[in-house]
Amino acid sequence: MEPISLILALIGGFVGVAADRFATRWPEHDEEHAPGRPVDWRTGVCVIVGAGAFGLLPGRFDGEPVAFALFGAWFVLLVVGLATDLDQRLLPDELTLPVIPVALIYAVTGQNPLVGDAWVPAVAAAVLIPAVLYLPSIPFGAGAFGMGDVKFLAGMGLLVGAERALGGTLVGLLVAGAVLVVLLATRRIGRRSYVPFGPFLILGALWAVLIRV
Repeated sequence: MEPISLILALIGGFVGVAADRFATRWPEHDEEHAPGRPVDWRTGVCVIVGAGAFGLLPGRFDGEPVAFALFGAWFVLLVVGLATDLDQRLLPDELTLPVIPVALIYAVTGQNPLVGDAWVPAVAAAVLIPAVLYLPSIPFGAGAFGMGDVKFLAGMGLLVGAERALGGTLVGLLVAGAVLVVLLATRRIGRRSYVPFGPFLILGALWAVLIRV
């Protein structure tokens, strides 16, 4: 591993710890989710994801300082979103909405190396992917597919482009399905248990940026 990657992996691990601890206090917790949760498996997940994402970042955007900075900033938001969704089953607007206009400007100006000149398909993905997932969930009631996930997918589509957004979403859903099968088989959850999709979509987004070529 290159020294810069090792340093950023350590920074990413620290971001994971900080995000997990932050999520135990912010946003304001409801009665179901008491604030001040101690360190547990969710802390470890945030550390591993943060370290992996930031450790791979230099190799993905070598020689592209603007992309490195913008996607690095997005990764911070992703790790914090991972922490809040694991802790409270919530992707706050403060983490998802600001991404949309920034990503749109970055795409239409042709500066985003993951989008290139294909900003129209990126805009289409930002609209269609969340719509395809959200609209069928409406009959199942509030929370079947959260609005936080919808806003997150809109920003992801604009940032990573149509093909990567579709691939990342599919990866996230496949991982979610595999985890749910294991949890059901081991009786860690029941059929009526609510499991947030945000963490899996975040993993899919990281895959779309860092792994898919």
